[in-house]
Amino acid sequence: MDKNYSLDLSNIPKELNILLEIMSENNDSLSSLNNVFFSNIDWELFLQLAEHHRVIPLIYSKLKKINHKGIPSYVTQTLHKEYKKNTFHMLNFSGEMELVSKLFTENQIRLLFLKGPVIAFDLYGDISLRTSKDLDILIQKKDLTKAEMLLLNFGYVREEVSDNFDEWKWMNHHVTFFHPQKKVEIEIHWRLHPPPTKVPSFNELWNRKRISPLTSYPVYFFGKEDLFLYLIAHGAKHGWFRLRWLADIDKIIRNGIISEKDNLILRKYQNQHLGGQAQVLIGQTLLLTSSLLKTPIHEQMQPLRVEKRSGKLAQLAIFYIIEKGQVYIKKSKDSCSNYSEFHSLSIKSNLQNSFIINRYLFSIKSKLQKFIFVIKLLFPSSADVETLRLPKPLYFLYLPLRPFLWFWRKIRKSDNFIRH
Repeated sequence: MDKNYSLDLSNIPKELNILLEIMSENNDSLSSLNNVFFSNIDWELFLQLAEHHRVIPLIYSKLKKINHKGIPSYVTQTLHKEYKKNTFHMLNFSGEMELVSKLFTENQIRLLFLKGPVIAFDLYGDISLRTSKDLDILIQKKDLTKAEMLLLNFGYVREEVSDNFDEWKWMNHHVTFFHPQKKVEIEIHWRLHPPPTKVPSFNELWNRKRISPLTSYPVYFFGKEDLFLYLIAHGAKHGWFRLRWLADIDKIIRNGIISEKDNLILRKYQNQHLGGQAQVLIGQTLLLTSSLLKTPIHEQMQPLRVEKRSGKLAQLAIFYIIEKGQVYIKKSKDSCSNYSEFHSLSIKSNLQNSFIINRYLFSIKSKLQKFIFVIKLLFPSSADVETLRLPKPLYFLYLPLRPFLWFWRKIRKSDNFIRH
């Protein structure tokens, strides 16, 4: 990546810029900000964006230390309420994580936790500073049936995904379980990413594992290099539309978890996690964190900063971050007018935005993934069935109808946004 390459951040709304400033600045810098910086802010929108990006605990932990006069008291109070709620949630997750680890281990199933409380404690030193929707667990595929039986007997219910077409089920790589009483969701993975992505074997990851100091019963998670690369792959796959994922990378770099001596290890294993796009996606990540969160990219990380494609992908991700935030706000009951005006709600705008997002998702794929993606476009999907239900003998009609069904979904999506 060209060291002089800079991203165009001019379209980022002011409320999102405030979030980024709070996440990136230290407390002394925040305290020195004058009231003008906090003037003309839609604080309801600010709170909604903090929720969407899953960074409320991080924002609150910084704001409570400065108590700036430019920030309304109700904003801090709302953040505090959500912070406490998340703390109890993460404590509950920690207890369930330990129970599941014990259950699987005692039944001879090796497991690695991909995210959740172990990552929060490892990166932030405090489980209350990171949010987590579910517990992601990696096991060997041969243990999947046994793991499912254990979870079902433990009170979990398997989430059934409606899929009217079996042709692409070979690309599945995880299954979801939910505990109705505990309100805990668990995703069991047997691959880090769906085929045909090249991934490290379970044994390789197990040999590089770490044990978390968070619990009394042993809980294992990724080695630092594997975690760094996995988080990059996960964030890039989703267009980095939640700032929480960039905050994780920022923490890893600022904490010196990945140091100069680790570069050789990173180069050795990065293709296993990121495929043929390894250098590009790492470069994209470093450019995003340094541009948005002012992450200091130390000299030892410079070999990972490569070529212009990283810059182009990073710019597309900026659009993705803004657009997904916009979609979240539009879907909320108390949609903010300021943010609604930020983009046109016309069908044309919706189609253009959809094209840019799909362009990004296509760009990060390897050549083989792109080939499969194009082939899938030629076949009907479950979304087509939900849009227009046909009897199975007439499923062949979905093939010529697919472009029209896709267009109809986009129109309906725009209409729904306008109504709300």
